[in-house]
Amino acid sequence: MTAYGFALFDTAIGQCGVAWNDRGLVGVQLPEAGEAETRERMLQRYPAAAELSPPPSIRQAIDGITALLLGEPRDLSTVALDMEGVAAFHRRVYDAARAIPPGKTMAYGEIAARIGAPGAARAVGQALGRNPFPIVVPCHRVLAAGGKVGGFSAHGGTATKRRMLAIEAGG
Repeated sequence: MTAYGFALFDTAIGQCGVAWNDRGLVGVQLPEAGEAETRERMLQRYPAAAELSPPPSIRQAIDGITALLLGEPRDLSTVALDMEGVAAFHRRVYDAARAIPPGKTMAYGEIAARIGAPGAARAVGQALGRNPFPIVVPCHRVLAAGGKVGGFSAHGGTATKRRMLAIEAGG
């Protein structure tokens, strides 16, 4: 999943970033404390990547992410992702999460059952905690049992997760 380009862009929740190669996105970065921190995180994650103007397919992904974070219903399930190096179990989890429409949620256990691994809710949570494609693989739409928010590894933690869910719900 070597990236050769990355770009930062403004969203309703702050400065996000994407990294890409010729196969698609290799990563999405949710906002850090500020632009400098987001850029630094991108350079840590993708040290060989150059900050570039995104090609048309990546620009479309950025536009979709930006619109979704403004509360516009957008389907990001067709955004090309380079999952080379992503474990098979994680791929199945990410595919199931991508099928959750904006404004809807699913429990970790439901994802586990959907991918044929009932009882693997904890492993689903761990896979989503390592999700290199947040928003495009909407890990924020996956909740703990009983509708509890559960964890969120992005800057701001569960407050960011709640904010993203509220935006998608039209609030």
